[in-house]
Amino acid sequence: MNDEVAVTGIGLVTPGGIGVKSTWETVCAARPTAHTDPLLSDMPVTMSCRVPALPAGRGRLWRFDRGTRFLLTAAREALDSAGLDPAEWDPARVAVVVGTAAGGIDTLEAQHHKFLTTGPTSLSPLTMPAFLPNMTAGHLALDLGITGPSLQTSTACASGATALITACLLLKAGACDIALAGGTDAMVTPLCSAAFAKMGALSKRSHDASRASRPFDKDRDGFVLGEGAGVLVLERGSHAAARAAHTLARLAGHGTTSDAHHPTAPHPEGAGLRAATRAALAHVGAAPEDVDHINAHGTSTPLNDSVEATVIRGLYPRRPPSVTSAKGALGHTMGAAGAIEAALTVLTIAHATTPPTANFSAPDATTDGIDLITTAARPHPVRLALSHSLGFGGHNTVLAFTAP
Repeated sequence: MNDEVAVTGIGLVTPGGIGVKSTWETVCAARPTAHTDPLLSDMPVTMSCRVPALPAGRGRLWRFDRGTRFLLTAAREALDSAGLDPAEWDPARVAVVVGTAAGGIDTLEAQHHKFLTTGPTSLSPLTMPAFLPNMTAGHLALDLGITGPSLQTSTACASGATALITACLLLKAGACDIALAGGTDAMVTPLCSAAFAKMGALSKRSHDASRASRPFDKDRDGFVLGEGAGVLVLERGSHAAARAAHTLARLAGHGTTSDAHHPTAPHPEGAGLRAATRAALAHVGAAPEDVDHINAHGTSTPLNDSVEATVIRGLYPRRPPSVTSAKGALGHTMGAAGAIEAALTVLTIAHATTPPTANFSAPDATTDGIDLITTAARPHPVRLALSHSLGFGGHNTVLAFTAP
């Protein structure tokens, strides 16, 4: 089926707040959310970007892993913003596609600790349905009564973006009319923090947490571990038009490649990201000079940012697009990042405003020359915007969004 894919709803749960409004305000204000984390007090890195407490009143959310609670909350907001009521749709024509890097790791760590300290009889009977990676999608389908395709994607930090690509393919194939797609992760745990620290991936600035995440900055030294969820409602364009839905943007193209280079490091010349970008633009029928804005992966790690900046400089020599990274404010939300940043890209189009990159002071030799937005949000009409997401294993995804 040759039908455009419309974005008609967004839901966000991030360290910037519960809901789209608070997250957008946090990012546009370049307000860092990293703080000292009591849960990590005995870890090599003692800071994180945590989601504020979820509001009470969502039934039995306590049964679920933290990441699933984020997802269910974000999905409800996305449906409300899209004007969709599960009681009124055909559940067989709705799909769920969720990306996660670690599934219910928060539950697994807590229950494993119980197993080691008090024995097997102390385990919760909900351990497996809370921990298994597919259950974030499964619980969302159960919560909303969705009987169409229910899929889980896992491409590390690109998982949320991969979920959006998968949903787009389902819509284009005519397998559904509506897809709830996005990502969630709750990896702010002692084990995950210690493991990332052992790799040298985390910033060591626990003494100055609010300024630790510094995408593209000359003094960047690693990312700050975050958590959250982002859900987008995607619809076939004809379906959205038939119900007179408000379209925020269109998911007009996508590209996905593999580096086949190293388990954790990006290709040194960014070959995979470059190829994924060209594929996304080919879907749109656009040239590099047509791109107005890039929501970069921008992790604040020395290697990622230098490679990504090199690719951006090389692809857009004549008309550089504006560039921003939300991770300066929100930290790295892992498998949720691709979905959260896709949502922010849609909001950039909808509000004709490009957010700044928090904590940037000056570039180094590798990041100099890109039009990085700093200090304050920039009013800027955006017709075509890209969202980059990269992941361990050499995953590269690029999403192309256009104005409706």
